[in-house]
Amino acid sequence: MLPAAHSTAVCGCAVDPLAEFGVVSGRSTTSTPVRTAFVDVLGPSPSEVLHDLVAQSPDAVNPAPAVVVPAFLASGYHVYKDVPREVSDSAHPAVTVTPAMGPDPALARIMAVRLRAAGWCPGDAVVFAAAGSSDPRARADVNRAAAMLTAQLATPVRTAYVATGAPRVPEVVAELREEGQDRVFVASYLLAHGLFHERLHQAGATGVADPIGVHPAVVRLIADRYRAALRERSGRPTLPPTGTAIPRS
Repeated sequence: MLPAAHSTAVCGCAVDPLAEFGVVSGRSTTSTPVRTAFVDVLGPSPSEVLHDLVAQSPDAVNPAPAVVVPAFLASGYHVYKDVPREVSDSAHPAVTVTPAMGPDPALARIMAVRLRAAGWCPGDAVVFAAAGSSDPRARADVNRAAAMLTAQLATPVRTAYVATGAPRVPEVVAELREEGQDRVFVASYLLAHGLFHERLHQAGATGVADPIGVHPAVVRLIADRYRAALRERSGRPTLPPTGTAIPRS
């Protein structure tokens, strides 16, 4: 357990309520104050949260360090552009930004749990559905995540996108049907229910798995990113992440 005075974790995301869950569960996981920030649409922004931490510090010149954990499933524009800009705008002098949450084998294991709960069985076709991005680095991350799910299921998966990029989810579902697949399931590479996830239910699949959502392994993954950042900053060796345990629910 890390002492609360050591640093503050800032869980940054776009418009996803998962970070609110991280605030509640993160306290018991890291024993560290956790603040939520949003880089798009909602507030407060990471720069606002980090600026507040400086203002609230007894020593504004040397405030307690902060760790920003980007709660994104792939590293695209938000991670490479928005988050660094927000950190710079905050004027906080001691901020460490961790890698994004995904891709990660822990997320693939959660997706497998969600698929089985939706009725998927070995032999059924799987469409790996991501939100999409115009950033090729984010698309590469999605391909890595799909490969992780393929390994977890021991079944090939087809990658498709909900909003940005091609092919789109309904197209891939239709292609699989034309190839003779009677049962086609969609694996949702999304963090929470919302407009994008609702679109998956209109794709013509046999079943749609729930999004990754609220799962203890997600909280462990965020905490692992935070702890690894502290170890790297202190020069201590990085330990194996605790979030690699196989999810059971």
